[in-house]
Amino acid sequence: MQRYRLVKDYLIRSEKRLKALEFLKSEQDYADVVREAQEVVELLLKALIMAYGLDIPKVHDVSKFIEENLNVFPDIISSNITKIKQISRTLRKEREISFYGMEDFIPSEEYTKEDAEQAINWAREIKDIVEKALT
Repeated sequence: MQRYRLVKDYLIRSEKRLKALEFLKSEQDYADVVREAQEVVELLLKALIMAYGLDIPKVHDVSKFIEENLNVFPDIISSNITKIKQISRTLRKEREISFYGMEDFIPSEEYTKEDAEQAINWAREIKDIVEKALT
């Protein structure tokens, strides 16, 4: 029962964060949109893993774990695994740099509206896939 409650919590929090992405975009805070979109995707995929009774790996990109366990998940996951991996891996690569930056990479100067919109669209795509897998 606790696991079910945690899955539900992850889904609720990911939905709230999706709404926050639009606010961040409206503030032209594109770097934080990218960072938070990664967290939305991570929460959604970890909710999926937990909902199917598996232990969550302690990594930010769980797409490889999902791929290794495709037999546990419904067909919607296997038919979208390439997309899931591409989105999760890409956003994972941007996770730290979009938040902390580097001396030669200032996040608020580097990320564009297009980057933010792509990240939001990716988060929505993962949300749609996960919701279908959980119904």
